[in-house]
Amino acid sequence: MASSSSIITLQLLLFFIVVPIPSLAKKPHAIHFRSPNLYPEGLAYDPSARHFIVGSLHHRTLHSVSDAGVIETIISDPSLPPNTTILGLAVDKFNNRLLAAIHSNPPLPTFNALAAYDLRSRQRLFLSLLSSTPSDDNLRPVANAVTVDFKGNAYVTNSLGYPEGNFIWKVNPEGEASIFSRSPLYTQFPVDRDAPHSYCGLNGIAYASKGYLLVVQSNTGKLFKVDAHDGTAQNVLLSEDLPLADGIAIRGDGVVLVVSHEKLWFLKSDDSWGEGVVYDKTDLDVERFATSVVVGREERAYVLYGSVLEGLTGKGGREWFGIEEVRSEKDNEDEKTWVYVLIGLGLACLLIWRFQMKQLVKNMDKKTN
Repeated sequence: MASSSSIITLQLLLFFIVVPIPSLAKKPHAIHFRSPNLYPEGLAYDPSARHFIVGSLHHRTLHSVSDAGVIETIISDPSLPPNTTILGLAVDKFNNRLLAAIHSNPPLPTFNALAAYDLRSRQRLFLSLLSSTPSDDNLRPVANAVTVDFKGNAYVTNSLGYPEGNFIWKVNPEGEASIFSRSPLYTQFPVDRDAPHSYCGLNGIAYASKGYLLVVQSNTGKLFKVDAHDGTAQNVLLSEDLPLADGIAIRGDGVVLVVSHEKLWFLKSDDSWGEGVVYDKTDLDVERFATSVVVGREERAYVLYGSVLEGLTGKGGREWFGIEEVRSEKDNEDEKTWVYVLIGLGLACLLIWRFQMKQLVKNMDKKTN
């Protein structure tokens, strides 16, 4: 009878043979969906339904998009003001809600709000108006990106980049809104008001499980760490700035993803974002103008190509849009290393098993003789 050590070795060998090794040659996942004149700017991922959710620059609607590119209108809210733009989106998975940052375009008076919808009934739970100071109203603040903490509190950035416009709203689970963070750090970096995108201030925002927010600023390329309790902020010291940064998302392993219409950056930190390093970056399709990034199934990074610049200029007429997986070459190198390690361990187990079986046969021969 085989010894217990040889049985264990055989089990290890079978483990390495049976465990699937990821295919390194598999192409990134690309989703193409059709919805005339949609021009989505915001993107969210609903892990329970396993589909993406997009908004629209031109319609008062929210849509689900499947992995196969099947699009369905899940929410239509005609009670929103005409000329409404739906920008940032977030799924509150703890309360099964969808949060949407709402902004009205000129010539209407300034209107900013956070809408919350139940993902089961698809009914609106509340529409929370996001107020500002009189001077801010004259400059038309823009409710842009939204994130949510595990208690159901939502945080919304105002993307107007002038000194009067850099702040973050907070909306509690009951829909009560207030200005939450207005740190002087948001305006300490000089901005050329005549430069392109100088009006885009605080933009993408993400909640980290350790009780803070990470917020990117488009006009400076800075990243801020904001205390989720009192709104105090600190500038994260990065290895490089993130020019025209738009959306932001956090992977389960702590890697932060930041997207502009030109690049997707991959960031790491060893000290809870006192400092950080850009360890990889990937070029994107500039013409299709990426605006949002989310973490989908299996911790994959997906960017939204909504061609919003075309939609904002009034050209219109586009029917096809995209959600595409973007990978880090550095992550792929690490994946390859682990594959080689697994193969090496499997071969080592095979050699050990063969040696032990050889010894077992010898022992059995001795007993027979």
